[in-house]
Amino acid sequence: MILEQLPLARQLDLVFRELKEELTSLTSGTVFVQIRNNMVGKFGIRAFPLESKGTEVKKAESGLSESHQLSFRQTALESLKLKKWSHGEIQFEFAMRKDLLCTSVTFESNYNMANLLSSPRNKPRDW
Repeated sequence: MILEQLPLARQLDLVFRELKEELTSLTSGTVFVQIRNNMVGKFGIRAFPLESKGTEVKKAESGLSESHQLSFRQTALESLKLKKWSHGEIQFEFAMRKDLLCTSVTFESNYNMANLLSSPRNKPRDW
């Protein structure tokens, strides 16, 4: 399979399918996806695998259910409609609160000054 031939939405769907097993053991965290030229590069999850209540520290018993993961993936795919850049990172934060999945999305666009100054589409400017 050639990555360049897959739309970004399909690539993001593959990311969530790859992370499925890990998400089943987490109740909160951040899924991050680094994008360059509208292609997914590095991706993963930032999470605290332990929870504490007072002095008691324990591992989360269960994480996101199948339906929670489906909803989470759908939110991620919908968020792509708001993306207006080709290089950057998307972070999908999630947390279970009283059996309700809460999510938020953060976009980070990246630009390269060398590309900006050397691009033929950019006419010389009086800096």
